[in-house]
Amino acid sequence: MIVFENIKWKNFLSTGDQWSEIDFTDSSSTLIIGLNGAGKSTVLDALCFALFNKPFRKIKRGQLVNSINEKSTKVELEFSIGKDDYRIFRGIKPNVFELYHNNKLIDQDAAVKDTQKYLEQTILKLNFKSFTQVVILGSSTFVPFMQLSAPHRREVIEDLLDINIFSNMNHLLKDRVRSANSQNKDCAHMLRLAKEKVESQQKLLNSLTAVNQTRQDEKQLKITQNDTLIKGLEKEREKNKLELDRLQKELDNVDDQRAIISDLESNKAEINAELKHAKKDIKFLETHDECPTCTQIIDDDFKIGRVSMLQTKGAKLAKDFNNLKLEIKDLLEVVKRADDISMQCHSVRTDVHNSDRDILRLEKENLQINQELIELQTNTPNIEKETETLVKFNKELGITEKNCGKISETLDEYFIVANLLKDSGIKSQIIKRYVPIFNNLINKYLHSMDFFVNFTLDENFNEIIKSRFRDEFCYSSFSEGEKQKIDLALLFTWREIARMKNSIATNLLILDEVFDSSLDADGTTELLKILRSFGNDSNVFVISHKGEILVDKFLRTIKFEKINDFSKMSEDS
Repeated sequence: MIVFENIKWKNFLSTGDQWSEIDFTDSSSTLIIGLNGAGKSTVLDALCFALFNKPFRKIKRGQLVNSINEKSTKVELEFSIGKDDYRIFRGIKPNVFELYHNNKLIDQDAAVKDTQKYLEQTILKLNFKSFTQVVILGSSTFVPFMQLSAPHRREVIEDLLDINIFSNMNHLLKDRVRSANSQNKDCAHMLRLAKEKVESQQKLLNSLTAVNQTRQDEKQLKITQNDTLIKGLEKEREKNKLELDRLQKELDNVDDQRAIISDLESNKAEINAELKHAKKDIKFLETHDECPTCTQIIDDDFKIGRVSMLQTKGAKLAKDFNNLKLEIKDLLEVVKRADDISMQCHSVRTDVHNSDRDILRLEKENLQINQELIELQTNTPNIEKETETLVKFNKELGITEKNCGKISETLDEYFIVANLLKDSGIKSQIIKRYVPIFNNLINKYLHSMDFFVNFTLDENFNEIIKSRFRDEFCYSSFSEGEKQKIDLALLFTWREIARMKNSIATNLLILDEVFDSSLDADGTTELLKILRSFGNDSNVFVISHKGEILVDKFLRTIKFEKINDFSKMSEDS
């Protein structure tokens, strides 16, 4: 509970260079009286100026400085929350803003706006609008709850229920969401770059690998082709070797034939010589009757027998001779082929040699190609280097994906929390629970003031007002006096809710000219009853022109009057 204890001011509005001071806790009920312009409402402006750096009424900051003295405007406010004492010192010309906690000045290194934010959000836990809805009612410049826009109504209720923390959290969350979204965009860019690096490196590696593989395939194909050629050459070589063996056998046979021919020629010569000798003998016997050696007469029978024998022998020799000629002729035909066979042997032998040479060349070539193939398979510095780079890039991509995943998860969590923190989330559920309480209290206070309508606020804080006859009205359709009763009922309701929640509950209640305008006698009586019901825990201040009527209704009276253009304050207990 906020207990406002004391306020004092000088050179503030119509107040001069002498301190004006009010003890808020001196009495449970205080009446502030004075003529128009005497300075009665100064306390409202001083209080709001001290707390929020702006007056209650629509007065420019520069106009708060006393127009005669024109400097040294000062306001000092003391209040407590539980065991903690606070003091605010604020000034204009020079500008001063000091906040004390248990007589210790709060961080002066912080910016003024930060200190003000700390005061409203951490200490008071309410802003100007909420404060005026709970503490102050009245004045022509005051905007009552029912005349606030829906967002501002919600703001007041959230302060009352102490759920504005969710709004603060939502604001903080929005900052974090913006930051996370920015990080997410950066992440998307970084992720795209990381993926492009991996893809580019993979393409380079694939290209190098493909080139290497192509070269391997080309060399492997060359080896296969060479092996095929070698097999063909080996097959041809074996065929030629067989042919060479055959031809060599033919040549060996020719040499044998030549020896046989020589022998046959010798036999032929011998047979020819014998044949010639036999013919000579036959001719001799046919032409001679006596032996030329011994001159003896050759016997005819002997001659006939001898000639017949020689003819028979000659016929046989002639036959043998002819056979030898034919045989020699055949053998000569074989011998004649010897040159051809020898040339064939040379040719075939050359082919075998060429085959051996080509096979050896191809085998050497394959050995060289195999060495190159092994080199391509085992010695790949470029591929290994680029593979290491790819591993590095993939690792970087993994880290980026992990980090981006965390940011994405954080965003998802933020969106879940955001749904909880938005007006239709947790706050709506809490408000929904309190709306019936609001309506019960409002109607209780309205009935206490003899205003018998059924007043209902929905969850969006729109009013539904029905008469006893179920006629439906809105706030603006009522008279000023009826509106004031509604405003009072709402004020008292918010104070009761604040007391129940112990969030922004306060001892101080200030009613500015509420008795002077639209309240009739009965309304005045009922309002005073309500004010007395607050008990000694509340310090009620009523500002009024009707001092003569109300003075006996309050325990303390403070009078403001203008003396020499300066407001002076006097007090009667």
